Amino acid sequence: MAASFRRTCQGLRPFISKLSKHFLENQSKILTITSTGHGFQNCTYSSEVSEHKFAKYGGRNIVTLLTGDGVGPELLGHVQQIFRYAGAPVDFEEVEINADNADSETVKNALLSVQRNGVALKGNVETRLDSTRSINVLLRTELNLFASIVWCKSLPGVAAKHKNIDIVLIRENTEGEYSNLEHENVPGVIQSLKIITEKKSSQIARYAFEFAKKHGRKKVTAIHKANIMKLGDGLFLNCCKNVAKEYPDIKFNEMIVDNASMQMVSKPQQFDVLVLPNLYGNILSNIATGIVGGPGVVAGQNIGKNFAVFEQGSRSSGRTLKGKNIANPTGMLLAACDMLDYLGIYKHATLIRESVMAVLCERMVHTPDLGGQASTSEVIQAIVEELKPRTTCTRNH
Repeated sequence: MAASFRRTCQGLRPFISKLSKHFLENQSKILTITSTGHGFQNCTYSSEVSEHKFAKYGGRNIVTLLTGDGVGPELLGHVQQIFRYAGAPVDFEEVEINADNADSETVKNALLSVQRNGVALKGNVETRLDSTRSINVLLRTELNLFASIVWCKSLPGVAAKHKNIDIVLIRENTEGEYSNLEHENVPGVIQSLKIITEKKSSQIARYAFEFAKKHGRKKVTAIHKANIMKLGDGLFLNCCKNVAKEYPDIKFNEMIVDNASMQMVSKPQQFDVLVLPNLYGNILSNIATGIVGGPGVVAGQNIGKNFAVFEQGSRSSGRTLKGKNIANPTGMLLAACDMLDYLGIYKHATLIRESVMAVLCERMVHTPDLGGQASTSEVIQAIVEELKPRTTCTRNH
């Protein structure tokens, strides 16, 4: 049996080599750009837009709206409502895409829409156990959205075990364990390929350091498992170390992923900017989101050279909350504000963000996930009430 297994593995080497070569050759050329996350209060948000010329009609930006599953359509509907009240110069091209209708034609239409408009706001598409591939991963790889940015920060008025948290998690978004290269060697033996490349590891490391430099951050921590995966994670870590030499004013350290998970829940204040491979980034981003209030209050960005997709930071569909009018709209609204900043529509981004944060942190209108009793609609109505005097002042000015 052992000899047969070895022969099978040896016979598969050309197949594995071909798969890896195909994966690498089909990755579009991508360059690092600088982008930011949102500050909450008394913070200035700035962002460099991509090289893509955004779709406009009559002076208004056209943005793709990818509905997703669960509470995605509901929350995106509330975003459109808030945009109307704020007078944001944005029109949405809605593409209904979810786990039930995500056939090749629907996915193609979604990709074409984002490529045409340059920017999308997205609800999470549920990835079921019996699905062949994650639609979310497919969108990120096809659009070369190489950097995921999740900014987790303590919120005044939101109860949490830890205070004074301000962590930026920058995750490589297109390779690693999400490469979708799996096969069965022999019955009962599955091989799953984890792709780590010098090009993309160096790219995400440089992105993290540029982000830290631009935003006055003091430290970048590389998360890895190079003590066990010495080649794959070893390459990622070495790339981070090499890039770190170019930024002598920014402290660099590294931490094994299991220890980093423990440290994140026990002493998260030690972290500043984290740079992570794909899977570790997914796990640590969700942990960090959880300790500052949960999926309802954190926004996420997926950034590439030409395109950007904005969504909630935890990428949760909220399936169990669908139709109950209790989902927290904060994270999706903050993602929409990040999108406005990315488009250069700073005035409306600030207007909406300040209104959202006033409701969340000052008026304390909270949905059940934060220990409150307000419905989604009541939170939205409170934000509209905050917007009214602010928009009046803006128009008069």
